[in-house]
Amino acid sequence: MAFPDLAQTQPATALTRDLNAAVLVPDPSSDTEASFASRGLVAALPADFTVEKEGGGPLPAWSLEPFQFLTGQAPDTVNPSLWRNAVLNMNAGLFEVVENAVYQVRGMDLSNITFLEDPTGASREIVVVDPLISEETAAAALALYREHRGDDRVIRAVIFTHSHIDHYGGVLGLWADKTLPDGVDIIAPEGFLEHAVSENVYAGNAMQRRAQFMYGSLLKRSPQGQVDAGLGKANSLGTTGLLAPTVTITSGTADTADRDFVHTFGPVNIQFQLTPGTEAPAELNFYLPDIRSLCMAENATPTLHNLYSLRGAQVRDAKAWSQFLIQSTDWYADRSDSLFASHFWPRWNSEQDPQAVRSFLTSQADLYRYLHDQSLRLANHGRTMTEIGEELDGTVPQSLAGKWSNRGYYGTINHDSKAVYQRYLGWYDGNAAHLHTLPPEEAGARYVDAFGGADKVVDIARTTFENAKTAQDYRFAAELLTHVVFADPTNTGARRLQADILEQLGYQAESGPWRNFYLAAAQELRVRPVDSPVPLPSPKIITPPVLAAMPLEMLFDYLGIRLNGPNAAEQPLAIGLTITGGIPDDPTTYTLRVRNGVLVQYPDTLEPATTDAVYDITRDGLNRLAIAAATPDQLLVDGSLTITRGTIDPLNTFNALLDTFQYWFGLTTP
Repeated sequence: MAFPDLAQTQPATALTRDLNAAVLVPDPSSDTEASFASRGLVAALPADFTVEKEGGGPLPAWSLEPFQFLTGQAPDTVNPSLWRNAVLNMNAGLFEVVENAVYQVRGMDLSNITFLEDPTGASREIVVVDPLISEETAAAALALYREHRGDDRVIRAVIFTHSHIDHYGGVLGLWADKTLPDGVDIIAPEGFLEHAVSENVYAGNAMQRRAQFMYGSLLKRSPQGQVDAGLGKANSLGTTGLLAPTVTITSGTADTADRDFVHTFGPVNIQFQLTPGTEAPAELNFYLPDIRSLCMAENATPTLHNLYSLRGAQVRDAKAWSQFLIQSTDWYADRSDSLFASHFWPRWNSEQDPQAVRSFLTSQADLYRYLHDQSLRLANHGRTMTEIGEELDGTVPQSLAGKWSNRGYYGTINHDSKAVYQRYLGWYDGNAAHLHTLPPEEAGARYVDAFGGADKVVDIARTTFENAKTAQDYRFAAELLTHVVFADPTNTGARRLQADILEQLGYQAESGPWRNFYLAAAQELRVRPVDSPVPLPSPKIITPPVLAAMPLEMLFDYLGIRLNGPNAAEQPLAIGLTITGGIPDDPTTYTLRVRNGVLVQYPDTLEPATTDAVYDITRDGLNRLAIAAATPDQLLVDGSLTITRGTIDPLNTFNALLDTFQYWFGLTTP
């Protein structure tokens, strides 16, 4: 699928032009972040740099070529602050962070890949940190690194700093045969595998669909389309995989024990700081004592991050995040000359700013704590999450908000403050009228009727839009039209007008994800996926490497999510399984019971007398059954399944009760 033709896009309105013209940005010659972004360049990526997807496809795995419009001053269709960030993220290539010790490839995926060398120069072994999203981009980044640092560089270990796919998905691309060599350690924080798998499986279909909006995956790269993801250019679109950790970093008995304990992998000495519940449920920072350099993973990058990700994720703990940043400062700031992370660019202490590392960490720590405390202060005054978002937006002290490294390119004050409210008080704001609201289709129909019909609502929205004095007018008009669209998604006039309005809000947004969501929503309103004349290809959400790494408990959890409860409630079943070829230490026998519309699993049990049937099944066969890639009858034919008691009928009945999730559901339309 190529990037779609966006001929229906509209120019910036006068209001959007005025709002964007009022946004001030630093002159590049005096922009500290700009100097950090370009420092240490070893080899720049060419303007037409492209990585093809293995096996081909309508889109490459990665390409910088479509982003070459990002030069000069911001056009009136892009917030100048976001444009500045998008331009800085075009500093792409191999960079030296610490001479003969730390190198990064940036601009070859949403995230950075880092290579740690022996600072003494005696060994050619290296440690790789966070091997990007895709195998294709990881392989290309390693090739670029080796081209300039030596073909004889051998990987001794790989560190996954946390459980998001842009920090582990490309790992198999580090080796030509896509096989982990003997003696290579895979290092990850405690809880990594559980959270990496669950995030991509349990709500994976819905999350991936929303991520397509958040990152603007199908938006054309242009001044009217996707310009940046806020955290990097975009997600790569290649092949993803996963390796289970061979070394798990766990907490010691005391803070000082964690801080001072040195792990050695080949020639590289590392001290780890576990930071669970911060930017990811399982995450770590690390310190390189031999070269006085600190890696902050994704816990401290030059942007306000998400306390809630718009793609969908568990709400993050702003207080814990702040506390761990303070701990990082206490443990490492005075011992660090440089700081790097898995997104954006590093920073260094200097004669002009000898406290650059410390001030950056403390500023970010205070920003998250401010959001936490002030959101709860306002909540205790009775404000709802919507009111808190409006009140805090624009009122953060200038000592924090005035730093360009704290701007909302990825997260925003508005939606992060709502996340704090959600974490403590949940979705309900206490207003009884909101306790049991109507679903949007029914509410939309009733609103339209109450206004006197769809034409009346559209006329009011159009008048509001055309006479808008503030962005709030656009927001209100868009909300009005949502009722019409959900009442009647075939109302093309309402859809087109709402698309034009959301597009202007996208043009005004400083946050990359906000812009992308608005523009992707406008695209969906103009051309709905359900109206496509040909079936759209659905991406593979759960890949074979992810399945291979899943413990059986999680695999059966996923089957329980696929189980159609209302249909299953009237069909109790009991099935016994003996699984061969599974993960070491996993149970080899299970009894599965469907009762009350729920799948209940009993590991290490096999009770033929109380089950409807018993089967021997290979783990590969079970994996294929779990993702609807094979039916029980097909597994029986290819030898992956053997009946040891009963017939195939109970398993076929169970399989028929499993939903298959459709990917192209609407987000801005029903």
